[in-house]
Amino acid sequence: MKSPFSILADFITSRPKITAAIVIIWFIISMYGMTLVYMKTGNDTYVDKNSKTGINLDQYQELFSSDAIMVIFESDNVLDPETLEYMDRLMADFSNEGGVKEVSGIPEMIKNLNGGVLPRSQAEINTIKNSLPEETVNRYLPSNMMTIGVIQLETGISEEKQESLLNSLDTIIDISNPSPALTITLSGSPAFSQQMNEEMGTSTGVLIFAAMALMIVAVAILFSHVSYRFLPVGIVFTGLINTFGVMGLANIPISMVVIAAFPVLIGIGIDYAIQFHSRIDEESRRYDNIESAARKTIVSSGPAILYAMIATSLGFIAMYAAPIPMVVDFGLTCLIGVICCYISALLTVPTFCILFRYRPKESTDKGLQAKIEAYDSFLGKIALAIARKPVIILLALGFVAVIGIQLDERVPISFDEETFVPPDMPAVVDMNKVTRTMGSTDSMTVLVKADNLYDPAVMRWIDEFSDYEVGLRGELTGVSSITTLIKQYNGGSIPDTQSGIKQILEMIPDETKQQYINGKMNAVIEFNMKEIEPDVFHTLVYNVRKDLDWNYPPPGVEVTLTGQTDLNISLMDGIREGKTQTTIIGFILIFAWLILIYRRISAISPLIPIIMIVGWNGAIMYGFGIDYSPMTAVLGSMTIGIASEYTILIMERYLEERSFGKNRIEAIRIGVQKIGTAITVSGLTTVFGFSALLLSSFNIIKNFGMVTVITVGFSLIGAIVVMPAVLSIMGRFEKMPSER
Repeated sequence: MKSPFSILADFITSRPKITAAIVIIWFIISMYGMTLVYMKTGNDTYVDKNSKTGINLDQYQELFSSDAIMVIFESDNVLDPETLEYMDRLMADFSNEGGVKEVSGIPEMIKNLNGGVLPRSQAEINTIKNSLPEETVNRYLPSNMMTIGVIQLETGISEEKQESLLNSLDTIIDISNPSPALTITLSGSPAFSQQMNEEMGTSTGVLIFAAMALMIVAVAILFSHVSYRFLPVGIVFTGLINTFGVMGLANIPISMVVIAAFPVLIGIGIDYAIQFHSRIDEESRRYDNIESAARKTIVSSGPAILYAMIATSLGFIAMYAAPIPMVVDFGLTCLIGVICCYISALLTVPTFCILFRYRPKESTDKGLQAKIEAYDSFLGKIALAIARKPVIILLALGFVAVIGIQLDERVPISFDEETFVPPDMPAVVDMNKVTRTMGSTDSMTVLVKADNLYDPAVMRWIDEFSDYEVGLRGELTGVSSITTLIKQYNGGSIPDTQSGIKQILEMIPDETKQQYINGKMNAVIEFNMKEIEPDVFHTLVYNVRKDLDWNYPPPGVEVTLTGQTDLNISLMDGIREGKTQTTIIGFILIFAWLILIYRRISAISPLIPIIMIVGWNGAIMYGFGIDYSPMTAVLGSMTIGIASEYTILIMERYLEERSFGKNRIEAIRIGVQKIGTAITVSGLTTVFGFSALLLSSFNIIKNFGMVTVITVGFSLIGAIVVMPAVLSIMGRFEKMPSER
């Protein structure tokens, strides 16, 4: 019974034009699918909306959370009567837009102190300004050259509506004819998210273009000894378009982390194309016709590269265990991409070579040919020396890996979205300007769910718990809740009866109390915080949660942390736990796959170099001061996927040589010598592709690019140096059959 690859080889060699037509039709459909791809940001990329954290966050945002857009006015004198009148008119226009709850700023404050009208002279304005509370002036008017207005949005407004509102506000500013001396900037979380979306779109295009350009350079330099050396670049481009197409047709969005998947796919995809191209070039020197060479390539290299591709895919599948949605999306995108790139290479290389009657390149550069042969010989000698004394190599490199695993626990975790984006991005600069002026906006939110919030016992518990935390935790600077409002309107005390509480609540304006209570079943406690380091922040949240465990509320009351606080902690814990879980699951999946395919003890050989590489990565991250982020959290499982390809290819060639009757040492030498050059070329080409990530303006992507470039280098060392030592030891305990 013929194998699937034999059947495929028969079809391609006998019907190359039909195969080419299939590839072209798939490409056209993918081009259409590309138009359906869209960008995605926001909390849904950080937390699973079906988890407890996601459910509480959705409820909090729907009932209480409302973002604010900051309007920064800058000129030589923002208190100039004409400028003040313009700002007042503009803010009034903003208030008429849908989704705007209320607006506030210096013009409104001055009007409130002047009978509802703006003063007409500079002297009157200065007099009223001096009568404002110093805290208010410092917050909204840090100098006469800048003031900040606040547009409070309605509760629960979606990101799409926020983006639409921002566009409307920009239009209003444009048609309002501001003075050339006056600069108006929209800032705040909505503006930050909108600009980050735009930057992500631009960054994606730049990274893909840069990766392809670097790939062309790498192939031109490293793959010049074969005919049609740029064929792998075209295959990778096709595989990338196919990936985009599948994502668009499957409604899979692009997030900040997913952007980095495309240069990764270019790096991995070029490897498949080079492996097939190298093998068909080798076989075409043995056979008289290209059809026979193509058949041998498909039947021999197809399964070996498929095994490696599946092992790589298992590393990406392991990311499904990550608690962070954007990491899951990254794994899914990479999984789709490697499959598309493998299929593209498997179909296109032999089809192209048959249609264009491929002939191996007769080397006219004797110097280049001599260098390639010298490098082949060098690899063979290195493999021979390692195979004869494997224990020393494994002990030395294993010791470094053990140290790296220990250092990995000391690598800090970063979860602040503002540190992920370019530091000079205008939205970040504006946000920092607002923070310096209006103070830190960091807060800790506690969601209170009760059968009856009007119960005096519940209100007293909220009040006592709030005062206890502020008094005990130095990181908390203040608290706001429904009880602080009740005490403010009731002379500093909470009524002893439900009727008394209801009476006081009726006195409080709806717009004020709705920030802290919704009906009689939901309320929030907002703690103001200092700007603190991530580790201190994590300890603070842990302590507050512990306080909630022992300082439990009255019966019928459920209390939990939510909002940005809980989101940050969930992200931090998700990075810490996810990087370990995905790595372990990746090892288990690949181990099971290797045992299933090879059914012999030597099947675990590729895992030993990978374990070392994971350890080396930890040492590098600690040494270079690179934090774990949602992106670098995937490094462990991605390393398993990438490194397993090289190690499996080495083992495959070793087993092939053993099946020809070679002894253990000789099979290692020939295997590494035969395939080592192709692996080196594809590895270095992959490095070129990953290097494009270093050009990203997003810090999170740039750091990821640095460690992945190093990881590919480690993968080459693992395949060429560690793998021969492992095979040498494993081969002592296993006899090979005469035939595979």
